[in-house]
Amino acid sequence: MFHLSGVTKRYPGGEGLGPLDLAVPAGRTLCVIGPSGSGKSTLLRLLLGLVPPDAGSVRFEGREVPGEDVLALRRRMGYVVQGGGLFPHLTAGDNAALLARHLGWEEARLAARLLELSRLVRLPPGALARYPRQLSGGQAQRVSLMRALVLDPAVLLLDEPLGALDPVTRHDLQVDLRDAFRRLGKTVVVVTHDLAEAVSLADRLLLLRDGRVAQEGSPAEVVASPADEFVARFVGAQRERLPGSGGGA
Repeated sequence: MFHLSGVTKRYPGGEGLGPLDLAVPAGRTLCVIGPSGSGKSTLLRLLLGLVPPDAGSVRFEGREVPGEDVLALRRRMGYVVQGGGLFPHLTAGDNAALLARHLGWEEARLAARLLELSRLVRLPPGALARYPRQLSGGQAQRVSLMRALVLDPAVLLLDEPLGALDPVTRHDLQVDLRDAFRRLGKTVVVVTHDLAEAVSLADRLLLLRDGRVAQEGSPAEVVASPADEFVARFVGAQRERLPGSGGGA
């Protein structure tokens, strides 16, 4: 789905990403983890085409990112930001419907799609009529996920989607997201600093350090066989919160 070859992106002060080679297969969930400043959000911006690489190439479904038709490309991608990013003057339903209405969808088609998605993300009945200030944090994030899915994109990109939520809500949404990802069968890239969350959601983990790959592998491989001392410390600092550790989530 995505293929990055020799990608480098640098910002003033030296922070950034790369050089990086990465392949993201279709229909799988990749969680990108690492400490602050490791390049996680830069990678997501490169995948979205929000910033171009300084060197190397980013390809999505074989096409260069960003390409000539950036808008058409981004309609193939659903994007979920931390906190939901909902417009406060629109109801939850209008937020979720925003892109589809912009593209001229008929109201009957749109209503059916919103009903389908609200069931998928387990949004309570009646919540679509409320404004963002009337929603809980978890409900707002579910609406944000609906908005990202409304056009049935090929891929979902999520940037710290659960970072602002309380632990109980966060745990519940982790379970619901994992179930939704499996039901949809889409390619998913999730950025998080939380190893327990990544292990809960991911088929594969990509651990970044200072813009480079520290380790890539299945959750079991990264947790059981750290590639170096940095990975071992990163895993060890959160081990008690991992599923099955007895430490809880």
